[in-house]
Amino acid sequence: MTPRVPLLLDVDTGIDDSLALLYACASPEAELLAVTCCSGNVEASQVVENTLAVLELAGRDDVEVALGREVPLVRALETTPETHGPRGIGYAELPPPRRPVSERHGADVIVETARSRPGEATLVTLGPLTNLAIALDREPNLPRLLRSWVLMGGAYRVPGNTAPTTEWNIHCDPEAAKRSFDAWSAAGNGVPRPLALGLDVTEKAKFTPEHMTALAQRAGSLPDETANERDGSVAGNPVVRFLADALRFYMEFHSRYDGFYGAFVHDPFAVAASLDRSLVRTEALTVDVELAGTLTAGETVTDWRRVWGRPPNVDIAVQGDAAAFLDRFVERVGGLAASR
Repeated sequence: MTPRVPLLLDVDTGIDDSLALLYACASPEAELLAVTCCSGNVEASQVVENTLAVLELAGRDDVEVALGREVPLVRALETTPETHGPRGIGYAELPPPRRPVSERHGADVIVETARSRPGEATLVTLGPLTNLAIALDREPNLPRLLRSWVLMGGAYRVPGNTAPTTEWNIHCDPEAAKRSFDAWSAAGNGVPRPLALGLDVTEKAKFTPEHMTALAQRAGSLPDETANERDGSVAGNPVVRFLADALRFYMEFHSRYDGFYGAFVHDPFAVAASLDRSLVRTEALTVDVELAGTLTAGETVTDWRRVWGRPPNVDIAVQGDAAAFLDRFVERVGGLAASR
Protein backbone atom coordinates (compact mmCIF):
# COMPACT_ATOMS: atom_id res chain seq x y z
CA MET A 1 0.00 0.00 0.00
CA THR A 2 1.39 3.43 -0.98
CA PRO A 3 2.11 5.60 2.09
CA ARG A 4 -0.21 8.54 2.47
CA VAL A 5 1.14 12.07 2.18
CA PRO A 6 0.43 14.20 5.28
CA LEU A 7 -0.80 17.58 4.02
CA LEU A 8 -1.17 20.97 5.66
CA LEU A 9 -3.12 23.37 3.44
CA ASP A 10 -2.93 27.15 3.84
CA VAL A 11 -5.78 28.79 1.93
CA ASP A 12 -7.62 32.02 1.10
CA THR A 13 -10.78 30.21 -0.02
CA GLY A 14 -11.88 31.47 -3.09
CA ILE A 15 -13.29 29.32 -5.82
CA ASP A 16 -10.14 27.48 -6.85
CA ASP A 17 -9.17 26.94 -3.18
CA SER A 18 -12.58 25.28 -2.78
CA LEU A 19 -11.71 22.96 -5.64
CA ALA A 20 -8.33 22.25 -4.05
CA LEU A 21 -9.97 21.33 -0.75
CA LEU A 22 -12.33 18.95 -2.53
CA TYR A 23 -9.44 17.43 -4.47
CA ALA A 24 -7.46 16.82 -1.28
CA CYS A 25 -10.51 15.22 0.35
CA ALA A 26 -11.05 13.05 -2.73
CA SER A 27 -7.44 11.82 -2.99
CA PRO A 28 -6.80 8.49 -1.27
CA GLU A 29 -3.08 9.20 -0.89
CA ALA A 30 -3.68 12.47 0.97
CA GLU A 31 -3.79 12.62 4.76
CA LEU A 32 -5.30 16.05 5.37
CA LEU A 33 -3.95 17.16 8.74
CA ALA A 34 -5.31 20.71 9.03
CA VAL A 35 -6.23 23.81 7.06
CA THR A 36 -5.07 27.31 7.95
CA CYS A 37 -6.65 30.49 6.63
CA CYS A 38 -5.47 33.94 5.60
CA SER A 39 -6.93 36.88 3.72
CA GLY A 40 -6.51 37.03 -0.04
CA ASN A 41 -9.36 36.28 -2.40
CA VAL A 42 -11.71 37.44 0.38
CA GLU A 43 -11.21 38.58 3.96
CA ALA A 44 -9.94 35.95 6.39
CA SER A 45 -13.18 35.69 8.38
CA GLN A 46 -15.02 34.77 5.16
CA VAL A 47 -12.19 32.40 4.22
CA VAL A 48 -12.77 30.51 7.48
CA GLU A 49 -16.51 30.25 6.88
CA ASN A 50 -16.00 29.05 3.30
CA THR A 51 -13.35 26.52 4.30
CA LEU A 52 -15.42 25.00 7.10
CA ALA A 53 -18.47 24.80 4.82
CA VAL A 54 -16.58 23.16 1.93
CA LEU A 55 -15.03 20.58 4.25
CA GLU A 56 -18.47 19.78 5.65
CA LEU A 57 -19.76 19.44 2.09
CA ALA A 58 -16.98 16.89 1.50
CA GLY A 59 -17.78 15.00 4.69
CA ARG A 60 -14.55 16.10 6.41
CA ASP A 61 -15.72 18.02 9.45
CA ASP A 62 -12.97 16.22 11.36
CA VAL A 63 -10.26 18.45 9.83
CA GLU A 64 -9.09 21.33 12.01
CA VAL A 65 -9.55 24.78 10.45
CA ALA A 66 -7.59 27.65 12.00
CA LEU A 67 -7.58 31.39 11.41
CA GLY A 68 -4.19 32.97 10.95
CA ARG A 69 -3.11 36.56 10.45
CA GLU A 70 -5.91 38.61 8.90
CA VAL A 71 -3.86 41.30 7.15
CA PRO A 72 -0.59 41.33 5.20
CA LEU A 73 2.68 41.93 7.05
CA VAL A 74 3.16 45.49 5.79
CA ARG A 75 0.72 46.44 3.04
CA ALA A 76 -2.95 47.26 3.01
CA LEU A 77 -5.33 44.35 2.59
CA GLU A 78 -6.60 43.69 -0.94
CA THR A 79 -9.32 41.23 -1.95
CA THR A 80 -10.78 40.29 -5.33
CA PRO A 81 -14.59 39.98 -5.24
CA GLU A 82 -14.74 40.63 -8.99
CA THR A 83 -12.94 37.31 -9.52
CA HIS A 84 -14.47 35.11 -6.82
CA GLY A 85 -17.69 36.87 -5.87
CA PRO A 86 -18.51 38.86 -2.73
CA ARG A 87 -18.28 35.76 -0.51
CA GLY A 88 -15.53 34.01 -2.45
CA ILE A 89 -17.57 31.11 -3.82
CA GLY A 90 -19.16 32.68 -6.88
CA TYR A 91 -22.87 32.03 -7.22
CA ALA A 92 -22.75 29.01 -4.91
CA GLU A 93 -24.68 28.77 -1.66
CA LEU A 94 -23.56 26.62 1.26
CA PRO A 95 -25.19 26.16 4.67
CA PRO A 96 -23.43 27.98 7.51
CA PRO A 97 -20.80 25.68 9.04
CA ARG A 98 -21.96 23.71 12.06
CA ARG A 99 -18.65 23.80 13.94
CA PRO A 100 -16.41 26.59 15.16
CA VAL A 101 -12.98 27.58 13.99
CA SER A 102 -10.02 26.19 15.95
CA GLU A 103 -8.87 28.05 19.04
CA ARG A 104 -5.29 27.82 17.75
CA HIS A 105 -3.68 30.47 15.56
CA GLY A 106 -3.01 29.29 12.02
CA ALA A 107 0.74 29.89 12.30
CA ASP A 108 0.83 27.81 15.49
CA VAL A 109 -1.00 24.98 13.73
CA ILE A 110 1.71 24.95 11.05
CA VAL A 111 4.54 25.05 13.59
CA GLU A 112 3.08 22.59 16.08
CA THR A 113 2.14 20.08 13.39
CA ALA A 114 5.64 20.25 11.90
CA ARG A 115 7.22 19.80 15.34
CA SER A 116 4.98 16.85 16.17
CA ARG A 117 5.73 15.07 12.89
CA PRO A 118 9.23 16.18 11.91
CA GLY A 119 10.12 15.45 8.31
CA GLU A 120 6.65 14.16 7.46
CA ALA A 121 4.25 16.98 6.59
CA THR A 122 4.02 18.76 3.24
CA LEU A 123 2.82 22.35 3.49
CA VAL A 124 0.82 23.52 0.46
CA THR A 125 0.22 27.27 0.36
CA LEU A 126 -2.59 28.38 -1.94
CA GLY A 127 -2.86 32.05 -1.03
CA PRO A 128 -0.61 34.89 0.14
CA LEU A 129 2.28 33.68 2.29
CA THR A 130 1.36 35.69 5.38
CA ASN A 131 0.79 32.72 7.69
CA LEU A 132 3.99 31.03 6.57
CA ALA A 133 6.01 34.16 7.32
CA ILE A 134 4.53 34.34 10.82
CA ALA A 135 5.19 30.63 11.33
CA LEU A 136 8.84 31.17 10.34
CA ASP A 137 9.12 33.95 12.92
CA ARG A 138 7.85 31.53 15.57
CA GLU A 139 9.97 28.59 14.38
CA PRO A 140 12.98 29.54 12.23
CA ASN A 141 13.82 25.86 11.86
CA LEU A 142 10.51 25.20 10.06
CA PRO A 143 12.11 24.41 6.66
CA ARG A 144 13.96 21.50 8.31
CA LEU A 145 10.86 20.30 10.17
CA LEU A 146 8.64 20.06 7.09
CA ARG A 147 9.02 17.36 4.49
CA SER A 148 8.43 19.90 1.74
CA TRP A 149 6.73 23.16 0.80
CA VAL A 150 4.63 23.47 -2.35
CA LEU A 151 3.22 26.84 -3.33
CA MET A 152 0.80 28.15 -5.89
CA GLY A 153 2.31 31.52 -6.59
CA GLY A 154 4.46 33.60 -8.89
CA ALA A 155 4.86 34.33 -12.58
CA TYR A 156 8.34 33.24 -13.58
CA ARG A 157 8.50 33.50 -17.36
CA VAL A 158 4.99 34.65 -18.20
CA PRO A 159 2.91 37.79 -17.65
CA GLY A 160 1.27 38.37 -14.31
CA ASN A 161 -2.45 38.25 -13.61
CA THR A 162 -2.57 41.21 -11.23
CA ALA A 163 0.02 43.66 -12.59
CA PRO A 164 2.02 43.15 -15.80
CA THR A 165 4.66 41.01 -14.04
CA THR A 166 3.02 39.95 -10.77
CA GLU A 167 0.78 37.08 -9.69
CA TRP A 168 -2.00 37.63 -7.13
CA ASN A 169 -0.74 35.55 -4.19
CA ILE A 170 2.71 37.12 -4.23
CA HIS A 171 1.29 40.58 -5.00
CA CYS A 172 -0.91 40.61 -1.88
CA ASP A 173 1.97 40.11 0.56
CA PRO A 174 5.35 40.34 -1.16
CA GLU A 175 7.18 40.88 2.14
CA ALA A 176 5.87 37.53 3.37
CA ALA A 177 6.89 35.87 0.10
CA LYS A 178 10.43 37.25 0.30
CA ARG A 179 10.76 36.21 3.94
CA SER A 180 9.61 32.68 3.06
CA PHE A 181 11.92 32.25 0.05
CA ASP A 182 14.83 33.66 2.06
CA ALA A 183 14.18 31.22 4.92
CA TRP A 184 14.47 28.22 2.62
CA SER A 185 17.59 29.69 1.02
CA ALA A 186 19.18 30.13 4.45
CA ALA A 187 18.30 26.59 5.54
CA GLY A 188 21.14 25.28 3.38
CA ASN A 189 21.94 21.78 2.23
CA GLY A 190 19.64 18.90 3.06
CA VAL A 191 16.44 20.94 2.87
CA PRO A 192 14.40 20.32 -0.31
CA ARG A 193 13.79 23.43 -2.37
CA PRO A 194 10.19 24.69 -2.47
CA LEU A 195 8.17 23.53 -5.47
CA ALA A 196 6.51 26.55 -7.09
CA LEU A 197 3.56 26.22 -9.45
CA GLY A 198 3.21 29.65 -10.98
CA LEU A 199 1.07 30.95 -13.78
CA ASP A 200 3.56 29.33 -16.18
CA VAL A 201 1.79 26.00 -15.60
CA THR A 202 -1.44 26.70 -13.72
CA GLU A 203 -2.85 28.73 -16.62
CA LYS A 204 -2.52 25.61 -18.77
CA ALA A 205 -5.18 23.96 -16.59
CA LYS A 206 -8.43 25.29 -18.05
CA PHE A 207 -11.57 23.76 -16.58
CA THR A 208 -14.33 23.95 -19.19
CA PRO A 209 -18.07 23.25 -19.23
CA GLU A 210 -17.19 19.89 -20.83
CA HIS A 211 -15.16 18.98 -17.74
CA MET A 212 -18.12 20.00 -15.56
CA THR A 213 -20.44 17.76 -17.58
CA ALA A 214 -18.02 14.84 -17.29
CA LEU A 215 -17.73 15.35 -13.52
CA ALA A 216 -21.52 15.41 -13.12
CA GLN A 217 -21.77 12.19 -15.13
CA ARG A 218 -19.07 10.57 -12.97
CA ALA A 219 -21.09 11.57 -9.92
CA GLY A 220 -24.28 10.12 -11.41
CA SER A 221 -25.91 13.50 -10.78
CA LEU A 222 -29.50 13.98 -11.91
CA PRO A 223 -31.45 17.26 -12.01
CA ASP A 224 -33.35 18.29 -8.90
CA GLU A 225 -36.87 18.75 -10.25
CA THR A 226 -37.79 21.03 -7.34
CA ALA A 227 -34.93 23.47 -8.05
CA ASN A 228 -35.43 26.79 -9.79
CA GLU A 229 -32.90 27.05 -12.63
CA ARG A 230 -32.90 30.84 -12.37
CA ASP A 231 -31.48 30.49 -8.84
CA GLY A 232 -28.52 28.34 -9.90
CA SER A 233 -27.66 24.81 -10.91
CA VAL A 234 -30.46 22.26 -10.85
CA ALA A 235 -28.08 19.40 -10.11
CA GLY A 236 -29.45 17.08 -7.46
CA ASN A 237 -26.02 16.26 -6.06
CA PRO A 238 -24.89 18.92 -3.54
CA VAL A 239 -21.20 18.74 -4.51
CA VAL A 240 -21.99 19.02 -8.23
CA ARG A 241 -24.41 21.86 -7.55
CA PHE A 242 -21.77 23.73 -5.55
CA LEU A 243 -19.13 23.26 -8.26
CA ALA A 244 -21.45 24.29 -11.08
CA ASP A 245 -22.56 27.47 -9.33
CA ALA A 246 -19.10 28.47 -8.11
CA LEU A 247 -17.44 27.78 -11.44
CA ARG A 248 -20.10 29.58 -13.47
CA PHE A 249 -19.06 32.84 -11.79
CA TYR A 250 -15.38 32.06 -12.41
CA MET A 251 -16.01 31.16 -16.05
CA GLU A 252 -17.92 34.39 -16.62
CA PHE A 253 -14.95 36.31 -15.18
CA HIS A 254 -12.48 34.59 -17.49
CA SER A 255 -14.79 35.10 -20.44
CA ARG A 256 -14.70 38.85 -19.80
CA TYR A 257 -10.98 39.19 -19.13
CA ASP A 258 -9.18 36.22 -20.70
CA GLY A 259 -11.13 35.47 -23.85
CA PHE A 260 -12.38 31.96 -23.09
CA TYR A 261 -15.38 30.50 -21.28
CA GLY A 262 -13.74 28.33 -18.67
CA ALA A 263 -11.65 28.71 -15.56
CA PHE A 264 -7.99 28.52 -14.61
CA VAL A 265 -7.95 26.08 -11.69
CA HIS A 266 -4.62 27.09 -10.18
CA ASP A 267 -4.90 25.77 -6.64
CA PRO A 268 -6.03 22.17 -7.15
CA PHE A 269 -3.18 21.72 -9.65
CA ALA A 270 -0.74 22.62 -6.85
CA VAL A 271 -2.37 20.09 -4.50
CA ALA A 272 -2.22 17.43 -7.21
CA ALA A 273 1.49 18.12 -7.80
CA SER A 274 2.18 17.90 -4.07
CA LEU A 275 0.80 14.35 -4.18
CA ASP A 276 2.35 13.36 -7.53
CA ARG A 277 5.45 15.28 -8.64
CA SER A 278 5.38 13.51 -12.01
CA LEU A 279 2.62 15.92 -13.06
CA VAL A 280 5.21 18.69 -13.44
CA ARG A 281 8.70 19.14 -14.81
CA THR A 282 10.83 21.56 -12.82
CA GLU A 283 13.96 23.64 -13.15
CA ALA A 284 16.08 24.66 -10.15
CA LEU A 285 16.51 28.44 -10.24
CA THR A 286 17.22 31.43 -8.04
CA VAL A 287 14.19 33.57 -7.26
CA ASP A 288 13.88 36.80 -5.33
CA VAL A 289 10.87 39.02 -4.70
CA GLU A 290 10.81 42.69 -5.66
CA LEU A 291 9.56 44.91 -2.83
CA ALA A 292 10.38 48.45 -3.88
CA GLY A 293 9.54 48.63 -7.58
CA THR A 294 7.08 51.33 -8.57
CA LEU A 295 5.67 49.09 -11.32
CA THR A 296 6.98 45.69 -10.25
CA ALA A 297 6.41 45.25 -6.51
CA GLY A 298 5.61 41.59 -5.95
CA GLU A 299 7.40 40.36 -9.05
CA THR A 300 9.11 36.97 -8.66
CA VAL A 301 12.41 37.96 -10.25
CA THR A 302 14.02 34.81 -11.64
CA ASP A 303 17.66 34.39 -12.62
CA TRP A 304 17.15 32.38 -15.80
CA ARG A 305 20.66 33.19 -17.10
CA ARG A 306 22.23 32.55 -13.69
CA VAL A 307 24.01 35.89 -13.63
CA TRP A 308 23.64 36.36 -9.85
CA GLY A 309 25.93 33.46 -9.03
CA ARG A 310 23.62 32.47 -6.16
CA PRO A 311 22.57 28.85 -5.59
CA PRO A 312 19.07 27.87 -6.74
CA ASN A 313 16.44 28.26 -4.05
CA VAL A 314 13.22 27.22 -5.85
CA ASP A 315 12.17 24.33 -8.07
CA ILE A 316 9.98 26.12 -10.61
CA ALA A 317 7.42 24.07 -12.51
CA VAL A 318 8.16 24.88 -16.15
CA GLN A 319 5.83 22.27 -17.67
CA GLY A 320 2.74 20.57 -16.34
CA ASP A 321 0.55 17.73 -17.52
CA ALA A 322 -2.66 19.71 -17.30
CA ALA A 323 -4.68 17.11 -19.22
CA ALA A 324 -3.75 14.32 -16.81
CA PHE A 325 -4.49 16.55 -13.83
CA LEU A 326 -7.92 17.59 -15.17
CA ASP A 327 -8.84 13.97 -15.90
CA ARG A 328 -7.80 13.07 -12.37
CA PHE A 329 -9.79 15.97 -10.92
CA VAL A 330 -12.94 14.90 -12.77
CA GLU A 331 -12.52 11.28 -11.67
CA ARG A 332 -11.69 11.98 -8.04
CA VAL A 333 -14.01 14.86 -7.25
CA GLY A 334 -16.77 13.23 -9.28
CA GLY A 335 -16.25 10.11 -7.18
CA LEU A 336 -16.37 12.16 -3.99
CA ALA A 337 -19.62 13.72 -5.17
CA ALA A 338 -21.06 10.27 -5.88
CA SER A 339 -20.30 9.23 -2.30
CA ARG A 340 -22.09 12.30 -0.90
